[in-house]
Amino acid sequence: MRKLITSGMFVVGMVSLPVAMSPRQATATPAPDYRNDPRLETLRNFFHKADCPAERYAEAFLQAADSNSLDWRLLPSLSFVESTGGKNAQHNNIFGWDSGRAHFPSPIAGIHAVGYHLSHSDRYRAKNLDKVLAVYNPIANYGRKVKSVMRQISPSE
Repeated sequence: MRKLITSGMFVVGMVSLPVAMSPRQATATPAPDYRNDPRLETLRNFFHKADCPAERYAEAFLQAADSNSLDWRLLPSLSFVESTGGKNAQHNNIFGWDSGRAHFPSPIAGIHAVGYHLSHSDRYRAKNLDKVLAVYNPIANYGRKVKSVMRQISPSE
């Protein structure tokens, strides 16, 4: 009987142990709610006027920009210059990333990957916008084109 009680206590004790969480799970915060963010409607309108598939990804552009401390207009502008907002994208690569050779599982994955690289890669980190654009694409006038699109989306950050 004593052995049975001891075994039963052990089983009960095991069942009541807390579940271990990974550090990522413990610190995960819910995704921001952009429904009332005026930038969301601004992006949707910009892409809608040009009939761009990227209109569907407006919220992902904002998430990637905010989580990587980028100007919220940069990623949409790059996608517009590179693929007309996804119209001419191959392999879910709306940014022409890696000279168009990069493949992404989805356009949203590409948005987050490129946003992360622009913020964290040694090639881009701690550079001003002009230098980031010159590294992204060194062709003359490229930076001016992207900044023009940024102003079309919204005159200021």
